[in-house]
Amino acid sequence: MRNVVIGVALFVLGVQPSMAQTPFNIRDHYQKHEYTIPMRDGVKLFTSVYVPRDTARAYPILLTRTPYSVAPYGEDAYTTHLGAGGRFAEEGYVFVSQDVRGRYRSEGHFVHMTPEKVNKVDESTDTYDTIDWLIKNIPHNNGRVGLWGISYGGFFAAAGLIDAHPALKAVSPQAPQADWFMGDDTRHNGAFFLASTFNFMAACGRLGTGTSMSCGKPFDFGTTDGYKFFLEMGPLASVDSKYFHGQVPGWTEFMEHGTYDAFWQARNILPHLRNVRPAVLTVGGLYDANNYYGALHVFESIERQSPTTENAIVIGPWSHGQWARDDGSKLGILSFGSKTGLEYRETMLLPFFEHHLKGKGPGLPAKAYVYETGANRWRTFQAWPPKETVSRSIYLGAQGTLSFAPPAQSAKSEFDQYVSDPAHPVPSVARQSTDMDPDYMAQDQRFVVGRPDVLVYQGEAVTEDLTIAGPVSPRLFVSSTGTDGDWIVKVIDVHPDGTQELVRGDVMRAKFRNSFEKPEALVPGKVAQLDFVMSDVLHTFQKGHRIMIQVQSSWFPLVDRNPQKFVDIYHASAADFQTATQRIIRSAQQSSRVMVTVLPTRATP
Repeated sequence: MRNVVIGVALFVLGVQPSMAQTPFNIRDHYQKHEYTIPMRDGVKLFTSVYVPRDTARAYPILLTRTPYSVAPYGEDAYTTHLGAGGRFAEEGYVFVSQDVRGRYRSEGHFVHMTPEKVNKVDESTDTYDTIDWLIKNIPHNNGRVGLWGISYGGFFAAAGLIDAHPALKAVSPQAPQADWFMGDDTRHNGAFFLASTFNFMAACGRLGTGTSMSCGKPFDFGTTDGYKFFLEMGPLASVDSKYFHGQVPGWTEFMEHGTYDAFWQARNILPHLRNVRPAVLTVGGLYDANNYYGALHVFESIERQSPTTENAIVIGPWSHGQWARDDGSKLGILSFGSKTGLEYRETMLLPFFEHHLKGKGPGLPAKAYVYETGANRWRTFQAWPPKETVSRSIYLGAQGTLSFAPPAQSAKSEFDQYVSDPAHPVPSVARQSTDMDPDYMAQDQRFVVGRPDVLVYQGEAVTEDLTIAGPVSPRLFVSSTGTDGDWIVKVIDVHPDGTQELVRGDVMRAKFRNSFEKPEALVPGKVAQLDFVMSDVLHTFQKGHRIMIQVQSSWFPLVDRNPQKFVDIYHASAADFQTATQRIIRSAQQSSRVMVTVLPTRATP
């Protein structure tokens, strides 16, 4: 396994070394203190504080709250980095890290994606109380606070925006979890993200001593072949008895809530992001397999529900949290021609906090900073998605073709079909891996070509650069011999050398086609319409490249296997799994397509 923490929401993201260009000794410049800060209900949260030794001026506070430990513990044990990467330590802040309620050395009971106001407290009130205590008790602070975090830490940063403390001036939720059922981490459009959720819960979801929970050793798979391991694991109903034995309450909760019920709805933070007072810079990665959905929707929710907020977004060519780990010059088969991670830290993130917390510089002039893959360049926009786009549809055609023109009328039935077998699911990665791979979205997709259960449609080489910007929205007309099924759509850039670059891919679980709260069975042989939205892109198909679309019904072990029978999949037995013949209809009346928005060629960077 390459790096299990990628699949467990990267609990080491907060403890990666700074990318500073010159050595900087934290101990020489900062004094460390540890406190237990009381919350309004009496629970005390363990907090680590690094204050500058130079007290000739006042400093803003930069806070992060994490469920993944503020280690090392002890006032004489210093971390190897401070802040959100780059030159933050050199620029001077009071750096604060806190174990959230019920994790590691903090008191209280930990609740995943804490709903708003549980027993009159939540992550928003804990953030408020922490800031209030820091402002009043940490000497030489300037009365201004910034808040940031990545992944689960991004959720805590977003929660801090709600009914924010007046001293909180700037917040950067980075890869924030926002809605676990709809598109973050654990589920996409109702389909269960198996490998990542298993890894996360196995490592960071186990019961600890008392009410506290912590992350332990990564799960020992005993193999590097994740496809084989998860296949032999059997139905999801067997996981607890085989591996967790009642010690992973989060997994048990997930198995008990298979629809978008009150459990999940209460954990959706997006409706609460209104009347936001601090400035916000949300950060996401185009290749983030965990929480790109969260980044896009936190930004969009603030734009819509809090239109006067100073609200911006950065979307870079990164896997989950990569912007904090390395220079961002490459990922998988892709090279970007510049150090995109360093560029972001130096020209976007640091100036954002410097402006709002110290009054330095003009701040960020644009609404959106988005990396254009294919062309390999940063672009700025005053709205995201860009307002100047034009809607286009890419139609699936006969004999594996694609066209921007809809299919012509025909007297005969027009469809393609394949047999989907849960015993032999389509793999999500080419190589052996027990995680989903941090760069699985940046792998050459040729490893599935030739499989009879993958439909491939390809267009002619484009005659001029074609740039798509914003969401990618499949509309499929399908039928099945089963009563449920998954449909995965992948949009691919085929290079002249044959490389198949995945631009965007996602899954739709058919029983949720009309409602995520009330699933409906497919009627065997009856055509159903599947509409879903895949996360935003900014990608240029360069002249001479081709657009390819792949359609399949499994993506394993990234996504759990669908029995292709209308059952509660989380309690299904092995006998429930069955083969099904899947049809994609592409007639004039029921024209399966992928809808995109295209930037006019006159648009300039």
